[in-house]
Amino acid sequence: MDWGLKNRLTNIIKPGTGRTVMLAVDHGYFLGPTTGLEDIKATTEPLLEYADTLMLTRGALRNCVSPEIDVPIVLRVSGGTSVLQDDLSNEELTVSMQDALRLNVSGVALSIFVGAENEKQTLANMATLIDEAEDFGIPVLAVTAVGKDMVRDARYIGLATRIAGEMGAHIVKTYYCDGFEKVVRSSLVPVVIAGGKKIEEKDALELAYNAIQAGAIGVDMGRNIFQSVAPVAMIRAVREVVHNDEKPDKAYDLFNTLKNAKG
Repeated sequence: MDWGLKNRLTNIIKPGTGRTVMLAVDHGYFLGPTTGLEDIKATTEPLLEYADTLMLTRGALRNCVSPEIDVPIVLRVSGGTSVLQDDLSNEELTVSMQDALRLNVSGVALSIFVGAENEKQTLANMATLIDEAEDFGIPVLAVTAVGKDMVRDARYIGLATRIAGEMGAHIVKTYYCDGFEKVVRSSLVPVVIAGGKKIEEKDALELAYNAIQAGAIGVDMGRNIFQSVAPVAMIRAVREVVHNDEKPDKAYDLFNTLKNAKG
């Protein structure tokens, strides 16, 4: 692993704790104007101070984020289907590595669909991306997308996570499940968890805490932050869980204190 790639990884995974709070706002690439992201700039600006990494598309980055920000970027580089399609696994690579470099990103991300109809295509996409990214010292984040017919259990999540690492991904984003410590133990690379659909704030903090205690190095949360009743309070509470091992109850108390103080 060369110096540039190692340096970009330390932009994503903070050396002080070896962990990361990633803010995911890339949903529009297949969902369109997701609730809370109708105005990406207004949503993200108050949160950037507390995010270790911002994950989004190149269009959102160019049009909605100031080039003066001091937050590392992980760029979504796969797509090609929309929520209107029955099979979301029919993805391709949608961004060249040259454009990623022009955007000065710290990493690139794509989805893989293990077990789906287009499994081979998405894994081949990842292999191609890793080859190209390695040439320029850019880490690849593999997102283990879960289709509607797949069970989110340790056996499936462990399979998808291990395949991503075996093929050369540098970080894997996946879902938390019972027995998650087995998933982490068998992974070849660091694992972050996806926040998934919006749930109650306390439940989201418990999700983050359980994942960290099971060995995850962080979270890549979107809707559970920007759709919260108090997004800034929520991301600050998540940071306490991830970087300081704060217990969910205390993190939730902090969330409420910050939310009420704003009010």
